[in-house]
Amino acid sequence: MSSRKNNLILKIVLLTFFGIYLNANELLTNYRINGIKDIEKQMDLELTRISYWDEYLKNKDLKFGYIENYSSILTCNKEKSILSLYKQNENNQFKFQKNYDAFTGKERGDKVKEGDLKTPDGIYDITKKISKLDSFYGPLAFVTSYPNAYDTYKGKNGSGIWIHGLPTQQERDEFTKGCIAINNSQIECLDKRIDIDKTLVIISESEIQKEITKEKLASILTQLYQWRFNWIYDDINGYLAFYSPGFVRNDGMNFEDFKKYKTRIFAKDEK
Repeated sequence: MSSRKNNLILKIVLLTFFGIYLNANELLTNYRINGIKDIEKQMDLELTRISYWDEYLKNKDLKFGYIENYSSILTCNKEKSILSLYKQNENNQFKFQKNYDAFTGKERGDKVKEGDLKTPDGIYDITKKISKLDSFYGPLAFVTSYPNAYDTYKGKNGSGIWIHGLPTQQERDEFTKGCIAINNSQIECLDKRIDIDKTLVIISESEIQKEITKEKLASILTQLYQWRFNWIYDDINGYLAFYSPGFVRNDGMNFEDFKKYKTRIFAKDEK
């Protein structure tokens, strides 16, 4: 029985090896005849299959959604006035590190316009660190990417949403004009613990909802890469199928005009 089992395992290993070898040979032959573009198209096509994303996401930490290329996450719960730090460990899991008491905008709700004294709800990068600034902002500040593309699409404006310290030479109110402010010693400690190029900032009115499933994310990513494939390889019908007849572009263009415009673009290959 043991011998038969070992033979079966050996056959499986050999079949797997030859399958990989033959597939590699097919790729090489395809490359020799058709060049790298055809191989690239095959790879792009594989990215449109939900089986790829199911496997890719299987062991991913998705508590904050689909995140790549970030090692730290800062979440701000405006209702509880807390800024929280999560860092990625050796198993690529985001683990809670520390809470910081935080001041946020004087007015509740999502920021909509310049001067409304609200802290925005959204997901942002840190674009830079400022260390030479007015003493009102403490020893340093992290500048966020507000308004991001989604904010702009929604018609939100304003700028200068920072994570900064507290005044070093004067008293301050227990709120901000829209920024997030924490204790000076804490922001100096935070500065040592994060790489600003790999830190994501998530701001919400209350506790962040962590309800997304791997299945739902796999479906979203599959559709996104199907849209991308249609765009790259000039499938105008497949591309337009992703848009609702009620679609309106951020500049006001309706679906029919958008359809005509994209049809011309695809025909001229001006993408």
